[in-house]
Amino acid sequence: MSDRITTDVLLVGGGIMSATLGTLLAHLAPGLRMLMVEALEDVALESSGGWNNAGTGHAGYCELNYTPRQADGSLDIRRALEINAGFEISLQLWASLVEEARLPAPAAFIHRTPHLSFAWGEADVAFLRQRHALLSAHPLFSAMEFSDDADVLRAWVPLVMERRAVTQPLGATRVAHGSDVDFGALTRHLVAALRQQPQFELLTSHAVDRLRQDSAGRWQVGVRDRRHGVHRNVDAGFVFLGTGGGALPLLQKSGIPEGRGYGGFPVSGQWLVCRNPALVGRHHAKVYGQAPLGAPPMSVPHLDTRIIDGQRALLFGPFAGFTTKFLRHGGYLDLPASVRPDNLRAILAVGLHHFDLTRYLVGEAFRTHAGRMAALRRFVPDARAEDWQLAHAGKRVQIIRRDAQKGGRLEFGTEIVVAADGTLAALLGASPGASVSAAAMIQVIERCLAGRLPGGGWRDRLRELVPSYCGSLIDDAALLKRVRARVLDVLKLDF
Repeated sequence: MSDRITTDVLLVGGGIMSATLGTLLAHLAPGLRMLMVEALEDVALESSGGWNNAGTGHAGYCELNYTPRQADGSLDIRRALEINAGFEISLQLWASLVEEARLPAPAAFIHRTPHLSFAWGEADVAFLRQRHALLSAHPLFSAMEFSDDADVLRAWVPLVMERRAVTQPLGATRVAHGSDVDFGALTRHLVAALRQQPQFELLTSHAVDRLRQDSAGRWQVGVRDRRHGVHRNVDAGFVFLGTGGGALPLLQKSGIPEGRGYGGFPVSGQWLVCRNPALVGRHHAKVYGQAPLGAPPMSVPHLDTRIIDGQRALLFGPFAGFTTKFLRHGGYLDLPASVRPDNLRAILAVGLHHFDLTRYLVGEAFRTHAGRMAALRRFVPDARAEDWQLAHAGKRVQIIRRDAQKGGRLEFGTEIVVAADGTLAALLGASPGASVSAAAMIQVIERCLAGRLPGGGWRDRLRELVPSYCGSLIDDAALLKRVRARVLDVLKLDF
């Protein structure tokens, strides 16, 4: 293999984002040369791996933090609408790829799994009822049901209701066509299809250690073969940094002005996992509750049916903790190494204003198995410790950015940072992340690559993959009805 590679597009990271961008570009511009480099020995081993994320297919159906209460007591549902519409774009893309046999049968990566929000206590049930009234009035959420009837709840979530004393108000919302997504399997299938294209190449165990833009505007990227110690230079017209928590250090190495001022707040995660068939077979849903006071949004507790690599299990968590690693396979110096003069003030300001969050995460890191079981028993009253084992999830790096008033602010979400000339893009942040991968990568194409794609018909070709492209699923109820009926049928999510 040559020590110098020339490519049109360099995809850094072998996760769902890079795989999605590569898949879209292979359809829109089949002659485009693409190179994917992954530091680990295979793709989808970090945040996209099935055990490293919730697999929820975030659609806003059950995540209560997507509808925050305002100071006047009203609920803001805009984020739930946006995330739901974004997930529908992913579903459309996957359905098209299944129809074109670029993905296998849906059961290889997605399964219908009802999404529920569960509440107890008068105040939280009232919140849930108010949330349901607002969301179900919109076409995106018209299938959402609400019940405070104990018999109905026993039918929806028998494991959650078994031996639960009905001495306080209980309530739940349910969307039956929710999904569980094995993003690891999905990523591997997407990359396998890309590898059938003659213009695509994958290099695993290759880490990026240098990025420099030359006078012609092209990127000279140094990559190191971690197995053999060989160094190569990649000459790329466009670079996408889709390495999850590893994107921030690479963005800083690039030196683009648009990347200045960003910092990262890493959070670790753990799950309780149950593989006891007697229990696993009695729960088929994703059930979300309210986050503990002071917890980050990624720590909203939920009891999930998971199907990973064809194996069914139950997961409860996540239990967050403080870490200095940006990746599960990263190093403990990741956080201190990311501190620069341009982001120091923002990082210190976030540490000052979010001391309660830091204290909460440190406390979570020292939680005992008994403490985790106590949290689980709020969802499964008769859970036995011997049925549940601890497993580690992936790392999440929340965005820190400069703020004129506070010095810095912590953001929970997903953001794309783009160079002014459109030759480099980096994806930062966490949830909803993988669930809106198609919408996020379409943004990258529009902002960076539209002028580089051969011919002028790429928008029409994109509409073949995503029929709602250039429309609004939030504002156009007829469009939503058409595309949702198709994807639920193709992906076997209807009931």
